[in-house]
Amino acid sequence: MAKPKTQFVCQNCGTVHNRWAGKCDGCGEWNTIIEDDQMGGIGGGPGKMPKKGRAVALTTLSGETEEAPRIHTGISELDRATGGGFVRGSAVLVGGDPGIGKSTLLMQAAAALSRRGHRIIYVSGEEAVAQVRLRAQRLDAANTEVLLAAETNVEDILATIGDGKRPDLVIIDSIQTLWSDTADSAPGTVTQVRTGVQAMIRFAKQTGAAMVLVGHVTKEGQIAGPRVVEHMVDAVLYFEGDRGHHYRILRTVKNRFGPTDEIGVFEMSDKGLREVTNPSELFLGERNSKSPGAAVFAGMEGTRPVLVEVQALVAPTSLGTPRRAVVGWDSSRLSMILAVLEAHCGVKLGQHDVYLNVAGGYRITEPAADLAVASALVSSLAGLALPADCVYFGEISLSGAVRPVSQTAQRLKEAEKLGFAGAMLPATSAEVPKGANGRWATIEDLPDLVSRIAGSASRLRQTPEDD
Repeated sequence: MAKPKTQFVCQNCGTVHNRWAGKCDGCGEWNTIIEDDQMGGIGGGPGKMPKKGRAVALTTLSGETEEAPRIHTGISELDRATGGGFVRGSAVLVGGDPGIGKSTLLMQAAAALSRRGHRIIYVSGEEAVAQVRLRAQRLDAANTEVLLAAETNVEDILATIGDGKRPDLVIIDSIQTLWSDTADSAPGTVTQVRTGVQAMIRFAKQTGAAMVLVGHVTKEGQIAGPRVVEHMVDAVLYFEGDRGHHYRILRTVKNRFGPTDEIGVFEMSDKGLREVTNPSELFLGERNSKSPGAAVFAGMEGTRPVLVEVQALVAPTSLGTPRRAVVGWDSSRLSMILAVLEAHCGVKLGQHDVYLNVAGGYRITEPAADLAVASALVSSLAGLALPADCVYFGEISLSGAVRPVSQTAQRLKEAEKLGFAGAMLPATSAEVPKGANGRWATIEDLPDLVSRIAGSASRLRQTPEDD
């Protein structure tokens, strides 16, 4: 019999090495590489010799299908992010920065489900029972029938939640604290995290209980541990937010049973998280419509339209290299917009510092914000405030053309609902509502946008003289 092959795995980043080394080639950390037997763990069987497989039944793609049964929490923003509630037998991974509110959200969800008659088990590996009870009292969740345990051993947790009636939802906080007797490494390492998550997912699939796993994040904002964990679970949710702002966003990045790129918006208070049914009013609440360099962007988060203010400040500089500071947007895309403005519109920004900020700490990821950013830059450079009742959206190409974006009708409908009567959008946009009350201005290219803003500035300067 051939000798089983042994590999060495970094416990910090999961990089596989053929031989042991003191320093990992993937992450550069020292003394994190340990020996990993491929015959055990994930993919390994209980015996050393592989057993003969059995044939499984094959079927076709056509046939009757049933919608996945869901557990509705009653928290509309959480149900929106998960695609309509937790699916029975699924595993959901929730990540976020420390102190952002992950445990608060899950405690409120557990209490809401318990009030609806569901059997909920909350297992805490980071806090004692008394600490969890204090949070439950603050959130008015102490009077519910949520079952609580403080344990980190995987085998003990499985024996506890498997005893008695099947739970509807199990919350594990967090996966980095789990450890199993079958692995020799310390808790939080790649082997322990992978083994613990696999055991929890196996329990969820066999019993039909929904499993929610809480994961820590790294300094880069990614869930700590091996990336294979995100591939194993059915849904991955990121709980985002800035501690300097009171709002929180639950963002869906993976969902096997629903749409991705959905968000749920919450507001943090002393009584826990409060749902925000209209995020646009939250991000536009402190808007100064008479200030130059501010443009309202009509964006989309999954199926939800969101209006947010884009702020730009262009100031002369005496430094040899001007500064480019960006908060809430891609800095590389800002550099592209500046280059297109200079190459095709003659807008010289090489001797100016450029500061770009998305109001409210919100982060924009879609390229449809190009037109709003360009409008804010030109407005700040000209010292002219843009129309207060106008929104902007459109993608700018390197040739200076303004390309259309998807879901135009939804963006315009949200703008009308919030009192915006005008919009600047690409000329080739489809799905523009017919007979709408709004004043839609179509933009063919970026020089057309600059000439419109410059023409508005010249008219405003001539008006006092004519009077």
